Amino acid sequence: MAMSNKFELLARWGYTARGAVYAILGALALTAAASGGSSSQDSPKDALSSLLGQPFGQILLGIVAIGLVGHVLWRFAQAFLNADHLDNDAKGYLVRAGSLISGLANLSLAFAACSLAISASSGSGSGSGGEESISAWLMQQPFGQVLVGAVGVGLIIGGGAQVWRGFSGQYRKRVKLPQDGEAALNAICVFGLSARGILLAISGGFFIYAALTVNPEQAGGLSDGLAWVRQLPFGLFLYGLAAIGLIAFGVYSGIEGRYRKVDAPDSGDVKQAANKMGSLAGH
Repeated sequence: MAMSNKFELLARWGYTARGAVYAILGALALTAAASGGSSSQDSPKDALSSLLGQPFGQILLGIVAIGLVGHVLWRFAQAFLNADHLDNDAKGYLVRAGSLISGLANLSLAFAACSLAISASSGSGSGSGGEESISAWLMQQPFGQVLVGAVGVGLIIGGGAQVWRGFSGQYRKRVKLPQDGEAALNAICVFGLSARGILLAISGGFFIYAALTVNPEQAGGLSDGLAWVRQLPFGLFLYGLAAIGLIAFGVYSGIEGRYRKVDAPDSGDVKQAANKMGSLAGH
């Protein structure tokens, strides 16, 4: 597959890197489910940290970190440059807003990967982060309680949209699956999108609860969502199912990296967008 420019290569690299993180995260959770418990290492940052224990771990982590940065840049290109050429209507703007939210969410993951890579090479410890720190920062802003609640609502809507994209087949408008094994790959993609969508919606519920209680510590991410699922009736089975779903989402991300339609912006698109923003700022 010929790459139209370096940005396209970075975008595809980003999807693949995201897939690696989720596949590792799902594998960690599945291992815990197989042993009859829940994992204390089932956050995306733990998945990144596990790479350091592999041969050439620092190099692998650096490759993933660069890919995650590329994924963030691609999401911003979708949001600000309309890289997917969406219509300028309510639906198009809503999808672009979703890309922006996704980019901001993956920014923390990219930052964690870069921090781990740098701290590993220097031998220093890594700082803490996560949904609680994001929620705490938002809570300190004007109308912070509303902002945290809005993030929660956005996560619920985004999660529901991801489930719908899977079951409705909307994702296939931009991802052309190969004919060999198409049915099996489609099943994996639908399952992966649905599992991650449900966990995103659960995370959104945590953010809304944090806003209502004015307590940033109540905010939660994927690891908290998995822990909540574990407490449900038939929790161990559901926990294992969610873990397999995260692995499936990792496979889906890898498929996106290979087969997704990527109309990456070139330098001319970036300059045109910058000039437009500059003219708007001048007025």
